[in-house]
Amino acid sequence: MVVADPENGSKFENVETENYALKIFQSTLNLLAHILIGIVVGISIMFAFRNGLPLNMTNLHIVLCVIGYQLLMAEGILSLCAHNSWTAGLRVVDRRRAHTILLIMGSVLAIVGSLIKSADKNVNFNTLHGKFALVAMVFTTVCLVNGLTSLYAYELRKCIPGSFSKIPHIVFGVVAFVTSLISLCYGFDYNFFKSWTSNVGPPFGFAYAIMGMAAAFTFIIIVNPMITAFNKTVRVFK
Repeated sequence: MVVADPENGSKFENVETENYALKIFQSTLNLLAHILIGIVVGISIMFAFRNGLPLNMTNLHIVLCVIGYQLLMAEGILSLCAHNSWTAGLRVVDRRRAHTILLIMGSVLAIVGSLIKSADKNVNFNTLHGKFALVAMVFTTVCLVNGLTSLYAYELRKCIPGSFSKIPHIVFGVVAFVTSLISLCYGFDYNFFKSWTSNVGPPFGFAYAIMGMAAAFTFIIIVNPMITAFNKTVRVFK
């Protein structure tokens, strides 16, 4: 006969309660990130289409870059998270496939969006918006190329240790994503966007609220990759 141990039982219950609470917290943050992504991307596209079709180069640049960075790339990063709503039921291999497809699509759209705006201007990268956009584009390109070695890390493990390809991929991706956020916020800070968000003029609280929402979902999204990169780095040096 097995006699229950009340003390040990309470410990297990406490652990289960803590794990459950953590899962609820992570799922809530994930849901919040999706909502904020929808709001920021939706408002940006509404602004780009404010004058109808056809879109000029600036508005086309907005549509391509926002969808590329803040929608597809964001969802691509989230797709690897165990608590992500739409990929939680997928196998790990399928989550990685979704991650790869979304990041390739997002990167291509973002790079094309940046290039068409550069071709439309006589002077490029002379503003903070443009400078951070250039950094984002460069790191996106590097991350895209590096992602191939990360994708085939298992096959290349005899030549390149898996962590040596995956850690740079994560870091380059986070830098690209964060600098795209900074560039986006400088774009939201332009007078033509702030004036569109408020007919009564300053203080343009709605525009700054959109910046805050973009910063919030970016922070939520990059936490998990940064923890993963840190853990992999620690294991390399052990």
